[in-house]
Amino acid sequence: MDHRSTPAEVKTPGSSAPSYFLLAVSTRHNLDLCIKHALAGFTNSLSGFWTYVDIDAGDFVSFLYGAQVYNLYQVDHKVAYENADQLPPWPPLVLQPSGLTYHFPFRLIIRPVRALVESLVRPQFAYVAENLLLRGGYRKTHFQADQTTLQQVSELGVPASGTVESLEFDAQTYTPKVTSVKSGSNVPYVFPLRELIVQSLLRKHLAVAANLQRLLDSLGIAGLDAGSLEVLGEKAFPEGHIDLLIKEATPRGLSRKVIVEVKLGAGTSRDVGQLQAYRNQLGEECVGAMLVARAFGGRVREKASEEGIGCVTYGFEGLDDAPVQFDALQAAFRVTAA
Repeated sequence: MDHRSTPAEVKTPGSSAPSYFLLAVSTRHNLDLCIKHALAGFTNSLSGFWTYVDIDAGDFVSFLYGAQVYNLYQVDHKVAYENADQLPPWPPLVLQPSGLTYHFPFRLIIRPVRALVESLVRPQFAYVAENLLLRGGYRKTHFQADQTTLQQVSELGVPASGTVESLEFDAQTYTPKVTSVKSGSNVPYVFPLRELIVQSLLRKHLAVAANLQRLLDSLGIAGLDAGSLEVLGEKAFPEGHIDLLIKEATPRGLSRKVIVEVKLGAGTSRDVGQLQAYRNQLGEECVGAMLVARAFGGRVREKASEEGIGCVTYGFEGLDDAPVQFDALQAAFRVTAA
């Protein structure tokens, strides 16, 4: 079948503006295949699954390889294939020295928008370049850039032209699921709930302005209009990183920010101290900080209150222990100021 035959997906009502991501590619050969077929693929690993669920139809992506950014695309739809080790276009990825072999079941079908090849050191990519520099390299499958970056990249290069070489193959598709039961995973069909997944759930939840405004108000973080904010993935610092950065999309005079740390289980006093250290690095323009976890003890709440850090619990409304699709997990996701 033609891998482009699946109907395009759309963002759900109330969702935010499209996000923009740079996708790290492992080899030049794989990059050429991505460009040739207007296709992005991710491995049968937790990182690959995280990338697949973190990026939505309608979002924008570029490829990142060798400190250069290639082209601008918009995601048309997503698909997961069974027996991906037997499918084109990418050869299996063998990691050394472990010898572990990965293939690419998770795929984004993308539409070329602009043709460009630009150095990552250009000012337009400063937001992502700073993160990469502080991290000491890629070490991630994808990096989210802010709306300013997307606006600037939309003026680089030239409008895309030419044709895309579609792939023809016969393969079964499936919808991956997530489980909170330790013994319930069956990668790449069922993945365990991990912090990366909770981070993605929270980012998408707070990208809906009404959800974000409700949480900011309940934490007493005043003076911010959720409609003027954007919620971004990981932000690196000289020592560590925060999981989410909420910032004004178009700052005027001040660039106010709220930082978010996410924990899979219970929040700890150490988490509070770490978050406070990050807030100190950002200075007075950091107007709020929140620690999101499954639960909090009384002593942790007390310490957070003393530091002016909001405690937020997350959970899933109406779900049992059965594995569920990510969309169902997202629909059931709830956060509450503790």
